[in-house]
Formats: sequence, structure tokens, C-alpha cells
Amino acid sequence: MPQVQGVRFRIAGAADAIAIAALHADSWRRHYRGVYSDGFLDGDIGEDRRRVWCARLAVATRETAHTVVAEDDDGLVGFTHVVFDADPEWGALLDNLHVRYASKRQGVGSKLMAHSGQAARDRGAALYLWVLEANLNARAFYEACGGTCVERAGIDPPGGVPDRLTGTHHKLRIAWPDPGVLLKV
Repeated sequence: MPQVQGVRFRIAGAADAIAIAALHADSWRRHYRGVYSDGFLDGDIGEDRRRVWCARLAVATRETAHTVVAEDDDGLVGFTHVVFDADPEWGALLDNLHVRYASKRQGVGSKLMAHSGQAARDRGAALYLWVLEANLNARAFYEACGGTCVERAGIDPPGGVPDRLTGTHHKLRIAWPDPGVLLKV
């Protein structure tokens, strides 16, 4: 796996939920404008993400999910969350990967992808994720990591609340039939 100077990687626990939620909300605010409503992004997104991550990390076990955090002396740098057995055809779902804005393009995302690939590979599973079609930088990153677009679908509003979306948007399923390729990124 690639090394990232000054950044430590570890399995997340329930105590990480608040920091993960804050980074997740910041990432959505920066990258999902025009897809998610400004009212949602500037309003209750922080609370929404806190609810989600507190619930996820309270019940997640190593048998059902794999959450890794990256941290440095200033705190959380990034995280990834993989849900095992998410889809009988596509395998494990890389449900989230976010990196602190100031830490992008320093190898943190690649290292988190490697952790996700290893987790899926250890389970004998393929790996996939959904990325917003409008998120061109993320799409380019996943393509550089060897992912292939295999499907396009409409997106569901966050939390099932329709007014959190602005119009009709799509997501792309990016797949790694052999997640071992992520160990070489």
C-alpha cells in the first residue's frame, strides 16, 4: 500500500463519528453544490451527517462494515466506509470516501482506496461505489484507480427528503471486479 508521510490510518470506532460527520458535511458542501439544495447544504446537513455516522458506527462490526480513518497531528484527514455484502452481483459497497480539502492530492485518497480494496479482497468480494455524475474530479480519481463505469442511475435525495435535491441528477456505478488492483494505486 502507498505511504503518506505524517498520516496514520486506523479502524474507526464510535468515538470518531462526530469528526467523520463534520468532514463528510464539509465535503458535500464543497462538491455537491448544484445537485443538493443550498438550503440543505447550508442548513441541517451537519446534524443529518451526525445522525447517520453515530448510528453507523454504533452498530457496525468488522463482519458487516469496514471504516478507516486517516489522521495527522491536526486531526481527521480522511475516511472511508465499506459495507460488506451490499450487493449480490457487485459485492462490497465503498459507501464513502472523503478527504479533508487541504489534504487532497497528497496520496490520502489512494491509501484509503487501498484499505478499502484490501478489506473487500479479504472477504473475497468485488468492490463498487456510486459517484455523482457531476462530480468530475472524483470520477477522474476513481478511473485513475482502475475503476470502470458499469451503470448510470438517478440519485435518491439524502435522507429521502425530495427538497434536498435540485432537479434531476444521476449517479454512476464504478466497479472493481478485482479490488486487488487498488493495492497498487
